[in-house]
Amino acid sequence: MIGTLYAAIIGLLVLLFQYVNVSFPDILSASHTAILDRIRRAESVLLVVFPVFLFISWLLECDFTKEPAKRSSKTRKWLIYFTLFLSAITIIIDLITLIYTFLGGDLPVHFLLKIVAVLVVAGAVFGYYFWELRRNENERTMLPRYAAIASAFVLLAAIAAGLFIVGSPTTQRTRRLDAERVSHLQILQNEIINYWVYKDALPASLDALKNQLTGFVPPRDPATEASYEYRVTGSLTFELCATFKTDESARAIPYFSAKPLPLLYPDGSRISSQISANEVWSHPAGTYCFSSTIDPAFYTPEKRPF
Repeated sequence: MIGTLYAAIIGLLVLLFQYVNVSFPDILSASHTAILDRIRRAESVLLVVFPVFLFISWLLECDFTKEPAKRSSKTRKWLIYFTLFLSAITIIIDLITLIYTFLGGDLPVHFLLKIVAVLVVAGAVFGYYFWELRRNENERTMLPRYAAIASAFVLLAAIAAGLFIVGSPTTQRTRRLDAERVSHLQILQNEIINYWVYKDALPASLDALKNQLTGFVPPRDPATEASYEYRVTGSLTFELCATFKTDESARAIPYFSAKPLPLLYPDGSRISSQISANEVWSHPAGTYCFSSTIDPAFYTPEKRPF
């Protein structure tokens, strides 16, 4: 019971933290894709662990009703004391962090909401189990049932809030597909720059990027398997286009390339790409093209292979 309680608390806090990250984006926050992944993981934990916690608690309460003496079990009391200790330490550290940040004159909204979330959850756990430790063994009360109903309502409301904040599972899958399209365009952009470094010319088409030696094949749209659109607009400029299903143009959290491809000279040394790996790749819904310009000044002339 205590183990599932801890897992449910951690899952709830992770879920609330990600809702804050989505509602009040911060430059230091993780990418939107990572936030959605954490939300899905936290919701999965809560949907499995919390019902198990309620079921075990119900079984134990039925057992204690039949044999009230079991409520005084040393193991049970030790676990409750340990839970009270953890809750109290969490509350103390939370309050210290809140006051320290406030006195420093920097208390952003997203940070304050996370502090309040920890304080409320830890305070509720401490209050209930402090009462549980002091209750009369023979006392019959409806408080445990009311606490179970209230906590279930809170968790269901937190999970339901995700449908409004981050969208339904279908919407999340659509966003993941769009994030995969962005990742593909980043890979293609790196390969095009690499091609230019070696041949001093942009490829005529994406098929020119195929490499039997390395096994590279230009990625295609993950949903339709269609090839991405590529256009050469100048000797050093080109466009990559994709059709997106979601509007991410106003999203403050940028996409980050998880595994940017290195660009190499013929001798194996690395070179710097003009395009940063953490460049913002926001886009509207529909077909959208990203324009890129290669700056020759970013490459050392004596190391050029031509």
